[in-house]
Amino acid sequence: MNLETKWLEDFVALANTRSFSASAKQRHVTQPAFSRRIRALEQAIGVTLVDRTTTPIGLTSEGQLFLITARNLVEQLNESLGHLRGLSIANEALDIVAAHSLALSFYPPWISRLQKGLGELPTRLVAMNVGEAIHVLREGNCDLMLAYYDPFATMQLDAEIFPSFSIGKVKMLPVTLPDENGKPLFSLQRDNSIPYLAYTQGAFLGRSVRMLLKNDPLRMKLRTVYETAMAEGLKGMVLQGIGVAWIPDFCIREELKSGRLVRAADENWDIPLEIRLYRCSLVHKPGVERLWRQMMKLPRDFLQA
Repeated sequence: MNLETKWLEDFVALANTRSFSASAKQRHVTQPAFSRRIRALEQAIGVTLVDRTTTPIGLTSEGQLFLITARNLVEQLNESLGHLRGLSIANEALDIVAAHSLALSFYPPWISRLQKGLGELPTRLVAMNVGEAIHVLREGNCDLMLAYYDPFATMQLDAEIFPSFSIGKVKMLPVTLPDENGKPLFSLQRDNSIPYLAYTQGAFLGRSVRMLLKNDPLRMKLRTVYETAMAEGLKGMVLQGIGVAWIPDFCIREELKSGRLVRAADENWDIPLEIRLYRCSLVHKPGVERLWRQMMKLPRDFLQA
């Protein structure tokens, strides 16, 4: 099998633009020539990479998997050329995607703790919902993903291809504004009709709450008055006295400590969560490989936030 480097670069460009015409323009060739090069790549490896029946065009399952390899090979080649040209990549930043709540409240203290053990670690962080983050990781568009572990495997990440480190054990707590006596303004164990601040249907944290309430009569007492995908959004509404919400404990530590928020129920209503850092084993970016090796040498309790 003879592969040309330009074909790999063409395929990566097509995966980014999802358009033959836009990719051809980016690669400075005519569209027919560009299409022939993609066909040549498919013939060389013996599988169909591009789904040409959709608009914008998509990638087949084989194409999605090969995209990781193609990006990896192109990056390695560029890095090698950079070394030959005397360019330093020692301080190249790692691209990390993270769930919104983790990006805002969990990541800063965690990365600070990690750097105390490993030294300076340049990173670029982008917050997005878990579904989007998984897609970005699968296609090799990020180096690492910070996300909640899904014990029900709905994320469908193969542990061999996407290994992970457990870096935090946290809980979601049902919280509310206190009344003038410091008692819960709304109580799950006392009130019969409770204004409920919910996560939207597709939000990962919302699925965790729904699993807790699935077979419990409490769900009949909750009347939804507000929905959002973000924990910080629910926190803001709870602080306005609008209702009760389940929020990760790392998002509300200061508010609980100061008494600005209180529990709406006892610990039986807490939801345990695990936070993990994921990578793709098919990507061999030097910075990621180095970080992974260093993390494996650290005590497990040091990695836990």
